[in-house]
Amino acid sequence: MRVADLMTTPPVTVTPSTAARDAARLMAGQAVGSVLVAEHGTLHGVLTDRDLVVRLLARDTPPDTPVSALMTERTVTVGADEDLTAAYRVFRRTGVRRLPVLDGTRLVGVLTIDDLFLDVLQRLADLLGPVSSSALREGGPTPAPNPVV
Repeated sequence: MRVADLMTTPPVTVTPSTAARDAARLMAGQAVGSVLVAEHGTLHGVLTDRDLVVRLLARDTPPDTPVSALMTERTVTVGADEDLTAAYRVFRRTGVRRLPVLDGTRLVGVLTIDDLFLDVLQRLADLLGPVSSSALREGGPTPAPNPVV
C-alpha cells in the first residue's frame, strides 16, 4: 500500500501571512490539531495547536501575528508514492504525529499517526474475521467443567 492510499486530501492549509487567530479558528472548525503552511502548493512549515500555546499564548504574542512567525519550518515529509512502511519508519524515527505528503515538491496531502492506527485496526479486523468465523464453525474449544467447591 502507498502513502497516497491512506493520506487525507486535500490537507488543511493556511498561507504564511495568515493571522494566528484565523489559523486557530480554522483548526477548531476543521477539528484538526495542525495546519500545513503552504503557498501555491509549496510547503513552508507546519503550525500545531502546541505551537499556538507555546509560541503565542505563553509568550503573550499578539493573535494577529502571522503563522510564519510561529510555525515549525523544518518539516519532516513523506512522498505520496512511497510505500506505507516507509511512513511507519519515519513516524517511529522522528516521533512526529503528522507528515505532510509531497508529490515531488508539491503538497498533496497529510498522513497522521491516527491514519496509521486506523490502518492497523482494519488489518487486524481483516485477519480476525476469518479466524473467528472458523472458530465458531468448529465450535471452538470445549470449555473446562466448573470445579465443585
